[in-house]
Amino acid sequence: MQGVTVVDHPLVQHKLTLMRDKQRSTKGFRQLLNEIGMLLCYEVTRDLPMERIEIETPLTTMEGVQIAGKKLVFAPILRAGVGFLDGMLTLVPAARVAHIGLYRDPESLQAVEYYFKAPSDLADRMVLVLDPMLATANSAVAAIDRLKERGAKDLRFVCLLAAPEGIEKLRGAHPDVHIWTAAVDERLNDHGYIVPGLGDAGDRMYGTR
Repeated sequence: MQGVTVVDHPLVQHKLTLMRDKQRSTKGFRQLLNEIGMLLCYEVTRDLPMERIEIETPLTTMEGVQIAGKKLVFAPILRAGVGFLDGMLTLVPAARVAHIGLYRDPESLQAVEYYFKAPSDLADRMVLVLDPMLATANSAVAAIDRLKERGAKDLRFVCLLAAPEGIEKLRGAHPDVHIWTAAVDERLNDHGYIVPGLGDAGDRMYGTR
């Protein structure tokens, strides 16, 4: 599927299966989401640009490598996107964080913005937009629209599950934004939920299901 990378690492797929189980506790679900966020971050950042620098080890001088340029911005879509954040910050503690508050109108299924806060130098950084579920893609498209308005140019979308309908809509609206996901599920149901899916990720994270 063009513009989509499915992360099929065994640890990711194992943890995803555990998360799908409706008997999984809130604590267990939250922990697994954190762990998968870390693993997805590892894959998404695989091609970051590098530069050579000279350092001194306890024994000698050597030439090593480090990530070139300014660090990343993690942009979770509230609420559920925050579940990825701690795991990713564990890997990239110097990353900046943007917060995008959106909720889905239950009637229209359209995204409604209620909060937006982002670093001022988005144009100089790679931005990873985080949301566990790419369902209708209305929230994803709205979030990326706002980030681009603020100057972001290099964006990637990271999710746990994607529906074919969501992929089609996001790629149609933002063909320059590559998608990383742990799985592409069958379809959306009449209420805009991914099937077979895992339910509402935000509700399961916070115990409000």
